[in-house]
Amino acid sequence: KQFLAFFFKQLKVNQSGRYEDTFPYLSPCGREHNYIRCDDRPVVFTHLLQGASGEELLSYCGGADRLTVPFRPEKLLMLPENGRVYHPGPEKAGGVGLVKSALAYELSPNFEYEQGPSQPPTHFHWRDQRHTLTNELLPFIRDREEEKGA
Repeated sequence: KQFLAFFFKQLKVNQSGRYEDTFPYLSPCGREHNYIRCDDRPVVFTHLLQGASGEELLSYCGGADRLTVPFRPEKLLMLPENGRVYHPGPEKAGGVGLVKSALAYELSPNFEYEQGPSQPPTHFHWRDQRHTLTNELLPFIRDREEEKGA
């Protein structure tokens, strides 16, 4: 877990001038550069945790409580075309993370679709609250899909 925490805390968008098209992410380790490519996002949220002061956290990339971001239910994004769920992630790693399929499956009954199932959900029910989804991550996801298709 210590290595994973170090590796993913170093993770950032590759702006090194080397291999940027092939490897969009980079995790520097001293003089060594680890160039990374993935099918979607390098940050994958795997677990929902309770923080020390009671706040809810999303844990990512196998780092348990060493790699977390605050859980913001109103910022979840679910794409109806593929069922993938996203949440804001570490800024330097692109600002968006993918929610692991098993966790997304657990969360999916809480989505509400006021505009129909072919559109992104409009609300998310969590802890007896109805959250209006911001869908603010949608442009980041769409821009990335367009880059891949170009």
